[in-house]
Amino acid sequence: MNYHFQAHRQVRNNLLVILQETSVQDLTLIPDGFNNNIYWNIAHTVATQQLLCYYLSGNPFRIDKYWIENYKKGTLPNMDVQQSEVEDLAFLLTETSRIMMKDYDADFFSDYTPYTTSFGLDLKNIQDAIIFNNMHESLHYGYIMAQKRAILGEKF
Repeated sequence: MNYHFQAHRQVRNNLLVILQETSVQDLTLIPDGFNNNIYWNIAHTVATQQLLCYYLSGNPFRIDKYWIENYKKGTLPNMDVQQSEVEDLAFLLTETSRIMMKDYDADFFSDYTPYTTSFGLDLKNIQDAIIFNNMHESLHYGYIMAQKRAILGEKF
């Protein structure tokens, strides 16, 4: 699983760079042709990781439920994001990755409720969830890159 944790850290680092180098205005702008924004996509990755890994293993979330309730699948983007929330999200990006690795090593995820994703993949255990979560976060990273290009195009 070391490779999968390394991949997770890398995706999270890529998301962190975007979060820290993009203005709050651009983070919350919904580009033409999209139904959400960069900030929502990044927060959604954190919320989804908690649902896939912690909720489905019967464990408590490692983050405040605010993030789950506002950024889980089916939610709409918050257009009134403050700089302090961006900073909180930056912390969560790195911290939830670090904690998940620590929890995995401590056998925190011994139980797991099987789940079929909307992508059509069956998750049968925490290893499946971690691997799928990496794919999910990478998908949103690509979506964010498209949004960034769309925003840059709208500015010129």
